[in-house]
Amino acid sequence: MKAAGPQRQGAQGSALAQPLTAPPAGRAAAYVGLFLLGAVVGAAGALVQAAWIPGGLLLALVGAAGLFLGGAHATGARAGAVAPAAGWMIAVILLTASRPEGDFLFGAGVVSYLFLLGGIAVAVMCATLGQGRQPNGPGARLAK
Repeated sequence: MKAAGPQRQGAQGSALAQPLTAPPAGRAAAYVGLFLLGAVVGAAGALVQAAWIPGGLLLALVGAAGLFLGGAHATGARAGAVAPAAGWMIAVILLTASRPEGDFLFGAGVVSYLFLLGGIAVAVMCATLGQGRQPNGPGARLAK
């Protein structure tokens, strides 16, 4: 006789009920690589966003969106979009600070603010649209 409900052998509960496991080394390396690639895309976008108005801004935001969504699809998890978004955000925030000599990378203009706020919005959208956990079983009902 089969046991119904969560007492079955091999039954999968929700993701919150599963024990925490460390990601495999390859997945952790992929997240670190995506983080570093996000920092590079953020720095490149900071340089190009004011170069050709509005083409540079669009190029920078589309490049960031491509990296974020590509990371989510490559890893099969939302963390694949969050890792490059975190790298992008840290790089851009570090580049907004002025130096003691008075040098700065971002000018006080609409395009710079659109790049900062647009990049954050793109990161949130891509992390939301990224692939989440899906049930492994073929059945649509749990207690079959």
